[in-house]
Amino acid sequence: MLIALDRHSGQPVFRQIVEQVRFQVAGGSLEPGSEIPSTRELAARLGINPMTVSKAYAALEQEGVLDRRPGLALVVRARDEVARVDDQRTELARLLRPAALAVEQLGLSADEALEVFRTALAESSAREARRIE
Repeated sequence: MLIALDRHSGQPVFRQIVEQVRFQVAGGSLEPGSEIPSTRELAARLGINPMTVSKAYAALEQEGVLDRRPGLALVVRARDEVARVDDQRTELARLLRPAALAVEQLGLSADEALEVFRTALAESSAREARRIE
């Protein structure tokens, strides 16, 4: 599990952890049944207070992303395919909200914005294809 904190973002650290874990679960890099680092382990790795990690884990458990097993590590909760696709769309929508606001502030039309997004997707796909070769 990779967590990268931005201490200058203005977003609380526990919220950054929640969003990154949620994103990794939706994207499949954290698969159902995967064990999550202990509170102490992640806190030490990130150089933060263990209570911050505990708060993030509790939020993820409450959201149904993680399952607590008494005496054992937290694990990623299993999700069916429909729920997984919904999670992916939710995460993408969350990431696109700031871009949608930028489109509005720039005065671009939806068609212009979609063309820019299509171009970005095509460029990303081309880079990925070159990386695999």
